[in-house]
Amino acid sequence: MPTAVLLINVEIGHEDEVFEELKKIPEVKAAYVVYGMYDIIAVVKANDLKTLRSVISEKIRKIPYVSATLTHVAIEGKEFERS
Repeated sequence: MPTAVLLINVEIGHEDEVFEELKKIPEVKAAYVVYGMYDIIAVVKANDLKTLRSVISEKIRKIPYVSATLTHVAIEGKEFERS
């Protein structure tokens, strides 16, 4: 399952609004409001790369107040998760 980690910049003062919109997107499996160069980190998973690309381009990047994103697509087979 293709996975991407997105680093998201948000217009000042709108972190909570973007965070709430991310929670509505089923492919966003986790999101964190963070301190630092980026405002939110999101983990996105989809059934295929075409869907992953669409979610990022057509849903996440079009959320109001998202000013920039940096996408890191994980190498399949080189991942693990702990609960």
